[in-house]
Order: sequence, then C-alpha cells, then structure tokens
Amino acid sequence: MSITDRVKDVLRVRPARKAINREIVRMAEQVAAAAPTPGDSKTIISFNASTRITGLSLNAAFSMLIGWSLHLQGARVVNFVCQRGMSRCVLGTHADDMLRTPPCKQCLAQSHAVYDHAEVEGFGSFDDAGINGQLHHLSLDELMAFEFEGVPLGALCLPSMRWILRRHHLLDDQPTRLLYWHYITSAYGVAQRFERLLGRTDPTALMVFNGMQFPEATARWVAQKHGVPAYSHEVGLRPFSAFFTDGEATAYPVDIPNDFQLSPAQDRRLDDYLSKRFKGDFSMAGVQFWPEMSGLDGDFLRKLDEFEQVVPVFTNVIFDTSQPHANVVFPDMFVWLDDVLETAKAHPETLFVIR
Repeated sequence: MSITDRVKDVLRVRPARKAINREIVRMAEQVAAAAPTPGDSKTIISFNASTRITGLSLNAAFSMLIGWSLHLQGARVVNFVCQRGMSRCVLGTHADDMLRTPPCKQCLAQSHAVYDHAEVEGFGSFDDAGINGQLHHLSLDELMAFEFEGVPLGALCLPSMRWILRRHHLLDDQPTRLLYWHYITSAYGVAQRFERLLGRTDPTALMVFNGMQFPEATARWVAQKHGVPAYSHEVGLRPFSAFFTDGEATAYPVDIPNDFQLSPAQDRRLDDYLSKRFKGDFSMAGVQFWPEMSGLDGDFLRKLDEFEQVVPVFTNVIFDTSQPHANVVFPDMFVWLDDVLETAKAHPETLFVIR
C-alpha cells in the first residue's frame, strides 16, 4: 500500500469502518436483549474465517445475520473464532510475499465487534504433534496427497492454494511448498480445536461460509465425520442474496423438476434481470464487476463476415476453477481449451472467440 493509499485509509475508510462497527455492536446488544434464553436442545456452531480481515464483507454480514436470527429463535449459537490460531490464513496471505504473516491484530479487532454479546469459542496456538517435521521433505504432489491422523489435509487445503495463488497448476518451488506447509499445519490446528468443541457442545448442526477454503472445509470434514449436519452458504446470483445448502454452496445445487415452467410474471422478471446483465448492470457479493460495457468495433464485425458462424468460448477465472466441482468432464479448464483448439482447427469456416 502506497503512502497516499494509507492516508486515504486513515482519513476515509477507518472512520467509516468504526461507525459501522459501532452500529453492529448496538444491534448485537438489541439482539441479546430480545433473544430468549437458549435451551440445550438446539446448538448451532457458526464458523466463518475466510470472508474478511477487517471491515464486513457481504458474506461475513450474512453469517452474522443468520447467527442473530438463530439466536432470536432460541438456539444456542457458538461462534468458532480464530484468535491467532493459524500461521497463515487465506485472506491474510500475500501472493507476492508468502512469508508475510497475516494481520491478526486487525482481524481480532473486527471480530471483537462482529461477535459482541455472542458466545465465542476462540482457538489460538495448538500442538502440531510433530506434523511440521513430516512436511519439510515432501514434494508438491506429496503435499497434495498428505494425510495425518486420517484427515486428508493436503486435499482440504488444495482449493485454497489454487485460489490464493490464482493458478490451477501450482509450481513445485520452495515458496509454494512453504505456504502449503503453513496451510496444512493450520488446518490440522483447526481440526484439533474443532474436534474438542464438538465433544463439548454436541451441536445440532454446523454453519460455515463456502465450505471450500481450508479452515471451513476442515471443520466441515470433521463435522461430517461425526455425523453432524453441515450447511454452507455463498452469495446468491441476485444482488444482496445468499444461498444456503447442505451440499456444496459454490456448486449451487438446485433441484428443478423436469416439468417446471416459469409463470408469466417470473418470465418477465427473468427478462428484466438478463437485460441488465447483458449491459453489465449487475453485482454479486456487493461488487459491481462490469462498470461499463462497449459494443463490438467495426474491425471485428467485418471479420465476422468472413465466417459461416461464430462460437463464443467462455472461460472461467482461475480462482473459480480452483473449486473441485468446477472440473467434472475435464480434469481442468486448460485440458478443455486444448480440446476446443483441436475442434477449431478442424472447422476453419467457424470463428471461435475466446473471452
């Protein structure tokens, strides 16, 4: 961050963040005052370590609001909260400086506001049980397949590695392996602490964000091992909406009957949504991804006339292809693109346009 950016952060962002946090604390006090005394019949564990460092992202807000809602309905909500319990976390990782430690102080300050008047089970440092000594000599492939005490730590951490490094095929070099070691040992610490929490609380269910990043993925794996239902959530396709499921939230599993038909009102609503999306007038997770869109230029339109037909080829961003369910027919997006290239060579009359 440049000096100018730091000054802007101090003068604009931080005061706004503090004001929002004061409002969160005020609302938390009201929730605590209105909520009935929780009974022993329904205990929900909430875990969300991968949506924010400071401030409040949309996913972090959904997690907080659902926790409040459950509390107001009489459930006991136990928030599993990182308190310097990971040597490296996903959002605290700097891809250009993987040895930099995460900003735990700022994260803890935000957690203090988000979980005000809430039941918190914090996890800090842990006994690594000698796991570090088993990692230092391993290659990248061996780290991917690494298991310890029956927990598939390498596989649980792989999506996070690909996501934060913005590449599907990881480099087998020292910085990458070192970050993988940190993620694996941190995931093991999460598993240790979460296992103990399950034993003390005997929860009805677990609620996690996303379920793909290694902290939540590890907790979800432990919960499922013990037969505890695990629900994950992600932002919905519509603005300021959330999607919850007992499956994988990032896959958005929706069962649509074969005979389902939109009503006229629903059809108009879909047309309105699509017309805005085609213009780039949409947001997800509170982010406006396409502030402006332009039409095709004359040179491109003239090129179209040279071909019989056009095939648009829509790729995906690397951090989304890091999700395990994103690669089903092909092992990864690049194998698919190689196959598309061979198809394009066999059809010179067709213009293939890769976005």
